[in-house]
Amino acid sequence: MLIENLRLFLLIVEKGGLAAAGREIGLSPATVTDRLAALETYYGARLLTRTTRSISLTDEGRELIIGARRILAEAEETEARIKLGVEKISGRIHMSAPSDLGRNQIVPLLDRFMEQNPEITIDLTLSDGYVDLVGQGIDLALRFGELADSSMKSRKLGVNRRLVCAAPDYLKLNGTPRHPDDLAHHNCLIMRFGASTDQDWIFTVNGEKRACRVYGNRIANDGGLIRAWCLNGYGVALKSEWDVRNDLQAGRLVELLEAFAVEPSALQMVYPAGAVQPRRVRALMDYLSKALQ
Repeated sequence: MLIENLRLFLLIVEKGGLAAAGREIGLSPATVTDRLAALETYYGARLLTRTTRSISLTDEGRELIIGARRILAEAEETEARIKLGVEKISGRIHMSAPSDLGRNQIVPLLDRFMEQNPEITIDLTLSDGYVDLVGQGIDLALRFGELADSSMKSRKLGVNRRLVCAAPDYLKLNGTPRHPDDLAHHNCLIMRFGASTDQDWIFTVNGEKRACRVYGNRIANDGGLIRAWCLNGYGVALKSEWDVRNDLQAGRLVELLEAFAVEPSALQMVYPAGAVQPRRVRALMDYLSKALQ
């Protein structure tokens, strides 16, 4: 019963409430409450702070998330070895990726991985904003840039260059910027991350990094939409090379201001530091690592 209560606890955290978790697996609110109480009694600590509208993890609850995932991962791996044999992997993998990279690069790779491993279920979250890996039960995430969160581990997949680009039709109508300062006279397509907008684009000017503020009439929190607007000739975009590589090669987009580009950053797989990754997750990580190098 402890294993099942640990699964329920993780589901409560992932769904953001007791009632939502109960609906997911067909349990009444009273039953969910009783089983959570039993888990808190077992560990001798309050795991969640509950109000009428929300829940939040206590320090003990956050610690248990890591331990619960490790226990469940080991139990599932043992079960898979017994039922399926050592060569097969099975179960659910919850991962997260930036929207444009996810749709265009990652989904085809996941399709092939699932063809090779038909017992696998993929739960994919596409988001360009902050994603709480621990709180949302995400096994691994793909992220651009350097890792800042010490509670996470990372595995580098390759380098990523952010570049300024535009469609040929836009450049015919509006001219081609030759210097970062010229962007002040162009319609720039701006990403929004949560409450903030990415309007300060970084360039290397005279050997030093410099932020240039840009403006435009189209703002979105979806990198795929920014790319679509750029392809349609609505403005100038700052995109990761991974997202527009094929468009540049096909001539649908043109790279701009290459002489002022900053040094590349990293594309990384990120995962919770304290968690033992199930064999299925390790297999997917190895597969993506080979495919994306």
